[in-house]
Amino acid sequence: MMTQVETTVHYDNGYEYEYMNQEDEWDRDMLLDPAWEQQQRKTFTAWCNSHLRKAGTQIENIEEDLRNGLKLMLLLEVISGERLPKPDRGKMRFHKIANVNKALEFITSKGVKLVSIGAEEIVDGNVKMTLGMIWTIILRFAIQDISVEETSAKEGLLLWCQRKTAPYRNVNVQNFHISWKDGLAFCALIHRHRPDLLDYSKLNKDDPLGNLNLAFDIAEKHLDIPKMLDAEVSVLKTHLKAIMTYVSCFYHCFAGAEQAETAANRICKVLGVNQENEKMMEEYERLASELLEWIRRTTPWLENRTPEKTMAEMQRKLEDFRDYRRQHKPPKVQEKCQLEINFNTLQTKLRISNRPAFMPSEGKMVSDVASAWQGLEQAEKGFEEWLLTEIRRLERLDHLAEKFRQKATNHETWASGKELILSQKDYESATLTEIRALLRKHEAFESDLAAHQDRVEQIAAIAQELNELDYHDVAAVNERCQSICDLWDKLGTLTQKRRESLERTDKLLETIDQLFVEFAKRSAPFNNWMEGAMEDLQDMFIVHTIEEVQSLMAAHEQFKATLPEADAERQAILGIHNEVLKISQSYGIKANIINPYSTLSTEELLNKWEKVKKLVPQRDGALQEEMASQHAHERLRRQFAAQANLIGPWIQTRMEEIGHCSLEIGGTLEDQMTQLKQCEHVIVAYKPNIDKLEGDHQLIQESLVFDNKHTNYTMEHIRVGWELLLTTIARTINEIETQILTRDAKGISQQQMKEFRSSFNHFDRKKNGAMETDDFRACLISMGYDLVCVSNGNGSFLISAGEVEFARIMILVDPNGTGNVSFQSFIDFMTRETADTDTADQVVASFRILATDKPYILVEELRRELPPEQAEYCIMRMPPYSGHGAPPGALDYTAFSTALYGESDL
Repeated sequence: MMTQVETTVHYDNGYEYEYMNQEDEWDRDMLLDPAWEQQQRKTFTAWCNSHLRKAGTQIENIEEDLRNGLKLMLLLEVISGERLPKPDRGKMRFHKIANVNKALEFITSKGVKLVSIGAEEIVDGNVKMTLGMIWTIILRFAIQDISVEETSAKEGLLLWCQRKTAPYRNVNVQNFHISWKDGLAFCALIHRHRPDLLDYSKLNKDDPLGNLNLAFDIAEKHLDIPKMLDAEVSVLKTHLKAIMTYVSCFYHCFAGAEQAETAANRICKVLGVNQENEKMMEEYERLASELLEWIRRTTPWLENRTPEKTMAEMQRKLEDFRDYRRQHKPPKVQEKCQLEINFNTLQTKLRISNRPAFMPSEGKMVSDVASAWQGLEQAEKGFEEWLLTEIRRLERLDHLAEKFRQKATNHETWASGKELILSQKDYESATLTEIRALLRKHEAFESDLAAHQDRVEQIAAIAQELNELDYHDVAAVNERCQSICDLWDKLGTLTQKRRESLERTDKLLETIDQLFVEFAKRSAPFNNWMEGAMEDLQDMFIVHTIEEVQSLMAAHEQFKATLPEADAERQAILGIHNEVLKISQSYGIKANIINPYSTLSTEELLNKWEKVKKLVPQRDGALQEEMASQHAHERLRRQFAAQANLIGPWIQTRMEEIGHCSLEIGGTLEDQMTQLKQCEHVIVAYKPNIDKLEGDHQLIQESLVFDNKHTNYTMEHIRVGWELLLTTIARTINEIETQILTRDAKGISQQQMKEFRSSFNHFDRKKNGAMETDDFRACLISMGYDLVCVSNGNGSFLISAGEVEFARIMILVDPNGTGNVSFQSFIDFMTRETADTDTADQVVASFRILATDKPYILVEELRRELPPEQAEYCIMRMPPYSGHGAPPGALDYTAFSTALYGESDL
């Protein structure tokens, strides 16, 4: 009955791996199989010889040649690199036992627990114990130290095989048994590391013997791995220990290449991050340049205050401005928001990858863009105010110009022929009665002339106002006004001269017809009143409110109340004329009765009276139409106010929701992101309400309505609030995305993020999203930082190490010296304090591996070890090596690596 061998390897970390009594290890049936024993003997003998030949010796029979312990001790010295105690050279049994015990004690000193293996069994040539001992040595010195992605020993070796053979067809390594039976797995391992030794595409899965022999021959010839397995023996009959031993030789053979590949991967990762960051920097520069150029082109147009001469031209300018607001500006608002988001994302990626912060070109900082944008909006606001002011001015000018033309035309009509009449000398040949008549007629003219004095002054005042308001056709106005004034002065002079002439002849006149005098005296003012009434009834008016219309209507009602009195005066004047006719008829006067004292006739008075009565209802209709227009304007005001009073508070509520969401600590960052995305969806869906309000605002402006007492919100307030809301939701989402990116990149748990947010909210005493300097100091002290100032006893504080440390921290979290620490800066500081990142030293160490420990690296080495894009990137940016003994073209990878992390001036 064969004795069962139990071997347990105990590693220093407390983990014991029992190589017996497990289903996939020492199978009891195979333990009794002579073929299996023969395969184990061959494999282990070949493995021992692969190490013993380094000492110039070898073994032929494993159980016989290791019995005296000498070659066993030599084997342990070769594979461990350590010296064992001096062996006993005697040939007696106890000498051999002593030597084997020294070897077993050395194995035990390496953390291996040997069960049921004694020196006597080895000295007696026990095959099973000898093979078990050699397998223990193989596990400890060839397999235990294998480590791949946090797995070690057998699992690590299996994972390494799976990683290396994964890209190859017909290869699926799941164990150290049947996965190797067709030889393709061995060939894949060789081709992965040495593709020059075989052509994998020509291998045939149906030729396992040929594949195995090809792999074994190439390994023995080119890789110095002895042939430990027989291709002719089925893998199903080959124990996994033999395959594990053979595969471990491949692992150790390719370990150097694996290290170089790892180094190359690290460099590629670092260079890839750097290239991506440079692309984002170039994209930022491009966006900033285009936006600043658009602002530079647009601002002069908004600052242009050249007035137009007509209302139509100013309306076209207003329409151009509306097109700018609706079509040209909104895309630029989006670009500005995207620019800020790109800048924040880039800075976060640079911090995460331990790179220096991005400093844009001069004049292209986010603050520069914001300053230029602020200047644009100020110019835009000023331009709109100027447009509306100019439209009001032109409206006022058009009204005044039309009023001037009406009054000037009426006055010129009245003055027409007056100069000729005043220049006549009919009084020289007139009779006394005619002289008296001429004198009375002249008195009536003077009365009429005095009544027109106010009209001339009104015409002059309107002309003066047109001059002050810079009316475009002011030259024609001034010319016409001057003509009227000159004629008025001339009429005054002529009137004065004619009066003097008539008064000189008045002494010759004895009688005068009192009735004609009375008619002339009363008809002239009445005629003047009717002309004034007609002028007032036809006078143009401009109003902006219902109250102003009501005031005009009240004045018109007052005027209508005077009509009965005027009608009585008309009847009295007609009575005078009728009395003249009665006297003329009574006394048989045959001559044609003409009033010598007045140019007015009863027919003219009657016509004017009828015209006044006709104009009164026309005036009523015009005022009613204006009242209806003002009511329509009032409806527009109320319609706009109703929407604005809803939209304004809605925008404020959304802003408060965004602020509350960004400060809450109850849920995860993903929950906050979900809430913000939902809020963003609600905001985007609300856009039609803003557009409708814009339409109502346009109707109000087109109706020339400029004030609204029903709301404190203007369209400018709504626009600014809406743009601020869009910018705030986009910026807040970007901040949460940045926090998620920082959390994931730095390996920060959700609980840590909650603790950071809780600490920040607790010390954000003003609840404005930023901690002041003293609050931040208190927060750090609460976390265990020693930042307490030391008093010197006289009321002042000494500069302590804690104060110096706090000053250093403030430079990190508040580089601009604002006195406030934002949540993002607080998160960056905490993650920088708690997380690990790539460093310049790690990159330098990786380059040193590729350069085979040289202080410089060659161009051909870079192109051989790195992908083409990363290799050319390094060649273009890596400075020449300036040390001694370097060949031409040598590059300084140390300076290049430190420059990547901002630790040099390269």
